[in-house]
Formats: sequence, structure tokens, C-alpha cells
Amino acid sequence: MRTITHSPPLALVVETVPAERERAVALLEETALDVLTCASGEAAIEVLQRCGHDVALMVTRASLDCERDGIRLARAVGKLWPRIRLVVTAGEPEAGAADLPGAATCLRRPWLPLDLLVEAHRAVDRPAPVV
Repeated sequence: MRTITHSPPLALVVETVPAERERAVALLEETALDVLTCASGEAAIEVLQRCGHDVALMVTRASLDCERDGIRLARAVGKLWPRIRLVVTAGEPEAGAADLPGAATCLRRPWLPLDLLVEAHRAVDRPAPVV
């Protein structure tokens, strides 16, 4: 598998609902991040294996309609790419928050644009702490 290197930091949006994915992309494109998207946790892992070292922020839905849901994806990313700032969106943040890596942020859906922008700026300014 070929590794991809990319100079600006990347944001990876993992969302199964196209309208929600497009909403996140439109907002993140206004930041210093370049944006990649995936519709499944499995596709996200493939992208991260190629360019995970360039990803500063990953935004994922907690309940993805695939084998690797957003919670499992966030746990894997927290172990394999601990410098990626993780944002998990959920209808009920309390439900999956206990299963998230310590540095992950859980946003209630529908999330507010300002909340996501704050996380994007944090991802650019300082990587997630290794917990």
C-alpha cells in the first residue's frame, strides 16, 4: 500500500448520511484543513493507513451503518494515531462517551457549527494529547 504525504493538515469526515457529511465538509473547508470523506469506518481505516500521519482531525458519527461503528473507529484511531483530534457526534452523547478514548470530544447531533470550528482550530493549533 502506498503512503500518501500531504502538506496541509487534513480533516477526515466519516459520515454515512450524505447531507451531514456535506455540512461538515462545507464548514471544515473554511479552515486551514483540507478535507477527506468516507462513508464507513472500514474506508476510514484504509485512508488512515495511507495518510494518517497527515490527519489532524477526524469527525465521525457514533452510529455508522457498517461493521466498524464510530465508537470502535474512534478507539482504533486513539490507539494507532493518538495525535489525531477525535470528534464523535451522537444523538445522545452520554451513551457512548464512556467507550471513547480520553482525548475524544463528543458533540450532540445536530452539532453546532461553532463547536466543530473550535475543534478544527484546536486540531490545527495543537494535536490531541497522547493519553
